[in-house]
Parts: sequence; C-alpha cells; structure tokens
Amino acid sequence: MKQVVLITGGTMGIGLALAKAFMAQGAAVAVCGRSADALDSFSHAHPEALAIRADVTSAEDRAAMLDAVADRFGRLDVLVNNAGTFVERDFLDGSRATEGLEQEVALNLTAPIQLTGEVLARWPSIAALVFVTSGFALVSPTRAPTYGAVKAGLHAFAEGLRRQLAADGTHVLELLPPTVDTQMNAKLNRKKMAPADVADATLKALAQHRSMVLPGDTRLLPTLLRIAPKTIERMIAKL
Repeated sequence: MKQVVLITGGTMGIGLALAKAFMAQGAAVAVCGRSADALDSFSHAHPEALAIRADVTSAEDRAAMLDAVADRFGRLDVLVNNAGTFVERDFLDGSRATEGLEQEVALNLTAPIQLTGEVLARWPSIAALVFVTSGFALVSPTRAPTYGAVKAGLHAFAEGLRRQLAADGTHVLELLPPTVDTQMNAKLNRKKMAPADVADATLKALAQHRSMVLPGDTRLLPTLLRIAPKTIERMIAKL
C-alpha cells in the first residue's frame, strides 16, 4: 500500500525536493501552495500527484485541503509542515519593523500548529509529522530576529509534541536545514546546500526514526553552541 504524504509549500524549494523524493520512493503525494502558476507547473510535471491551491493560514482552506486528500487517497500517513516565509526586519527602523508581523507569525508558526491539530483529529494514528524549522531555530539571525523567534517556537512545539505522541507511535521529525539553494536565498553569496540533498537526508531520518535531521552545516550547530557559543555569535552576527 502506497504511503500518502501531504507537503505544504510543496511546489518549490525544499518542499518540491521532498515531493520528488517521496514520489521516487513510490509514495502518493499531495502538495499545496498559493500560486496558481506554480501549482499548474507542478501538476504538468507530476500528473500522478495532487496539487491543491490553499493558504495554510486560512482555516477554511486547511479544511478543504484535508477534504481533498481524504477524497483522493482516503487517508494520510505523513504530514510535512514546510510552508513558510523569511522576512528581514530592522528594529532600528521605527514602526516599519513590525509591518506584516501577524502574517509572518501565522504562516511560520500558528498555521503548522493548527494544521497538525486538525490532521491528528482526522487521522490520530498518522505515521509521521515533519516540521521544517531552520538552523536559525537554535540561533537567531541578525537580519531577521522574528524569523528566528517563530522557528524557535516551532522547534519547541515539535519537541513537546514528540513526547506527547510517543506512546501512540507517531514519529515527529524536525528538519533544521542550513542555507539552501532556493529562490528565497538566490541573492545570498555563500555556500548553499542543494534542496535534493536536504530531501534525501530527511527521508533517511524518517526511515531511521530519528527525532531531528541536521543536514550540511547545521549538523555541528548544537555541539558548537555548547562548546563555542561566542564563535557562533560572531558568525551569526554577519548573517
């Protein structure tokens, strides 16, 4: 029986790489996104998958999305909370520093928590829940402190949820990618990890039932934060 996977923000970047990796393993995949053009492109390239236009910050859209998955596949085995946004904020810039803050928090933190609760209400025995956070969940970036804050919040939610669901056997996996070669990071002139490599590491971590996957440069981050926190602070100050 095919594994059924739903990936939010699955038409580009890490989400698209994860969709391709799951399909390569024979999974039935559903993705959601807000861009009609991106969804059409995904559907053209992957007609066997289900592409759903949905804004995950909308309760109505989330319900319709889960209805579509249930109608097409009858169940859900893996939810990947991947949709998110990176917003730079300068808090020396007066009132403009918090423009759009509610939308940022809703997409990066509130929506994945709400969607997870709604998925568990429908499929309480779901096999796995995946949360895409960031290396910035452990140390916040200078240019985007609210991004670090919301990703840290999602990190904490995944950690607590993992303990809560342990007895039921649901695998809770957190992915903390480094800087990845995506559209969001196109202007950054630094080392970037390929989305396909992030996806491969994630699927291996799922198969090994690990709690976290820290691909690329993030693999040493927890250790360095313990033994050389000042070095990390100097590095992050430049980001």
